[in-house]
Amino acid sequence: MLNNKLYIKTWGCQMNEYDSSKIIDIMKKELNCKITKSVQNANILILNTCSIREKAQEKLFHQLGRWKNLKKNNPEIIIGVGGCVASQEGEKILKRAYYIDIIFGPQTFHRLPKMIYKVRKFKKYLIDISFPKIEKFKSFPLTKTKNVSSFVTIMEGCNKYCTYCIVPYTRGKEISRPYKDIILEIKNLSLQGVKEIHLLGQNVNSYNYRNIIKQDYCNFTKLLKMISKIKNIKRIRFTTSHPQNFSDDLINIYKKIPQLVSFLHLPVQSGSDRILSLMKRRYNVNEYIQIINKLKNIRPNIQISSDFIIGFPSETKKDFYDTISLILDIDLDMSFSFIYSARPGTPASKMKDNISINEKKERLHLLQYYLKQQTKKFSLKMINTIQIVLVEGISTQNNQYFGKTENNRTVFFTNDYNCIGEFVNVKIIDSYLYSLYAKFISVCKN
Repeated sequence: MLNNKLYIKTWGCQMNEYDSSKIIDIMKKELNCKITKSVQNANILILNTCSIREKAQEKLFHQLGRWKNLKKNNPEIIIGVGGCVASQEGEKILKRAYYIDIIFGPQTFHRLPKMIYKVRKFKKYLIDISFPKIEKFKSFPLTKTKNVSSFVTIMEGCNKYCTYCIVPYTRGKEISRPYKDIILEIKNLSLQGVKEIHLLGQNVNSYNYRNIIKQDYCNFTKLLKMISKIKNIKRIRFTTSHPQNFSDDLINIYKKIPQLVSFLHLPVQSGSDRILSLMKRRYNVNEYIQIINKLKNIRPNIQISSDFIIGFPSETKKDFYDTISLILDIDLDMSFSFIYSARPGTPASKMKDNISINEKKERLHLLQYYLKQQTKKFSLKMINTIQIVLVEGISTQNNQYFGKTENNRTVFFTNDYNCIGEFVNVKIIDSYLYSLYAKFISVCKN
């Protein structure tokens, strides 16, 4: 039997990270693959790509160029390209990288073992970037993990078609996993010591499983209630949610589920109603603010992060400063921000981009200044407070224990005995922008 050694490189979002973990599970089960961190030791090379930002294709071909010589020296090596760039570009990739063996999409990576078998047998490349809906989720083996926090995808795809976004074209329409499969996966993780679940989806709060034949339905709030009843799951996070689907029903669930952390990532993209309309975001600034205010009425200490696109076509200085005002008005915490980049085939790519790159960079720099000040303010407030941290491991950089607070700050501290997997009380003694240093106090009681 061939000794399969898999090297996988992942770019992009948490969904891609989750997909790669499932590729590993499937390849271990079906091909008895050993995972290697050395590309020189591997005979199966997989690149799981992301197409959200510009120059994703160039990044892909630069990486493939580095793998070309490996293939030349060992023709038995299998090179596969998956993810969103593969879905977007398909056979075009072969025109610049003829030595690739497999091109697969986000919905077909479960077919990799069979595709590898066929490539080896017939010596011909294969492309499968179809959208077979729920099939891949049914193919997942039960995960084995030593982690105390774990991602779980509950839905995939998007029906929003924001004018700037490539996701609906690369990930397909929204598909919600059967809730029974999700609960089974989380129960399995909890039995292995997982105490924090991070639910994933392009629009995670639009989760809506429906089986009309069996009259079986489950929406996001119902799913959260079921997860909260699973023994040993003490924290629940979710990413990424869409303001349009952040209903009062979902807001009110924060009263009933203490496991839901008081930290929420809710992308707004712009503080200008005019730009939001051009983006086809389906809400206005006031509606976004109302969601935040309702959440803060229930959880006064909840902290909010967001996403911002700067330099969208026709963005004026007033539009930009409206975004700055929104950040300050709702007291945002840490957030992600990017210069707008046109994605091929999206409606926004046809809009006149009348803002110079220098102006975009200046605006991004100013926005990020304000965002860093906000993050710094919240981190400084935590000094001398007692925080509960879920301990994830020991840092290779400073040999200290590390874990996350409920508000998503990484905390480092020393301790005399192994507390990995425990919730511990620590006192924050020092603050950096995105991390904190603390003094261990005690292990939390169950």
